[in-house]
Amino acid sequence: MIKSMTGYGKSNITNETRQYQVEIKSVNHRYLDISVKMPRTLSYLEEEVKREISQYIKRGKIEVFITFNDSSTEGKQIILNKELAKIYIKELKELASEEGLLSDIQVTEISKLPEVLKIENQQENESLKNELIQAVSVASQELASMREIEGNKIVEDLIQRIEEIGTKVRKISAISTGLIEEYVVKLKGRIKLLLQDQEIDEARLAQEVVIYADKCSIEEEVTRLESHILQFKQLLNSEGAIGKKIDFMLQEMNRETNTIGSKANNLEITNGVIDIKTQLENIREQIQNIE
Repeated sequence: MIKSMTGYGKSNITNETRQYQVEIKSVNHRYLDISVKMPRTLSYLEEEVKREISQYIKRGKIEVFITFNDSSTEGKQIILNKELAKIYIKELKELASEEGLLSDIQVTEISKLPEVLKIENQQENESLKNELIQAVSVASQELASMREIEGNKIVEDLIQRIEEIGTKVRKISAISTGLIEEYVVKLKGRIKLLLQDQEIDEARLAQEVVIYADKCSIEEEVTRLESHILQFKQLLNSEGAIGKKIDFMLQEMNRETNTIGSKANNLEITNGVIDIKTQLENIREQIQNIE
C-alpha cells in the first residue's frame, strides 16, 4: 500500500506519577532521517525511540518532540555539590562585605544556584522505558495511519493520470498506423508531378517507403510505453516503499515519449506527446511525497 511521507501523530500517556506526551511530524526526504528532542533525563533512550519509529516508518524526515513529567522518587538520587556551594557562599559573603550588604544567605537560596543541587537517576528505569516506548508506538501508529490515508488519495490521482496517458498512447498508435499509407500517396503525387507522363519506378518507390517506415516507426516505443504503464499500475498495488521504483519507471516512460516525439512527423502525434509529458511531470511531482 502506498503511503505519503507527510503526516502527524500524537500520544499522551499518564500513570500515577509520570506523564508522557509524544508528537511526531514527518515530511519528504530521500531517506529515513529521525530527529528526537527529549528531556535530558530520557536521552539514554533516544536510540530505542528511533528503533520503535522505524518499525512503522521507512522513509521521510521525522521530527519527534517528547515532554515528560515525573513526580516519582523511583530510581532517583539527590546530589549536592558541597564544594561548589561553599565557593558560592564565600564569594557572596565577600561581595556583601565589599558593598556593605547584608550577608544573610539562606541555604535554600544556595541550592537554587547552578550545578549545586541535581537529581540523577541511579540506574535505568525499565518501567519508564516501557511507558515511553508505548507512547512513541501509539504516536507512530497514528502517524502511519495518516500517511496511509493521504497515500490512498495520491493513488487515486495517479491512477487517473496514468489512465489518461494510456489513452493518449493508444491514440498516437492508431494515428501512426496510417502515416505510411499517407506518405505513399503524397510521394506518388509528387513523383507524378515531377515525371509527368513518365512511368514511376515501383521498386525505387517501395525502397523509399521502407526507409521512411523504418525511420518513423514508433511501434517499439509504444509497446514499451504500454508495458511501463502496466508495471506502473502493478507497483501502485504492491507493498513496501515504492517511491524510488516509480521514479525510475517515470524516467523510462519519459525517454520513450521523447523518442516518439523525435520520430513523429505529425502535428496530432506531437500534441499527444506534449500531453503525455505534462502528465508525467505531474505524476513526478506527486511521487515526491510517496514513501
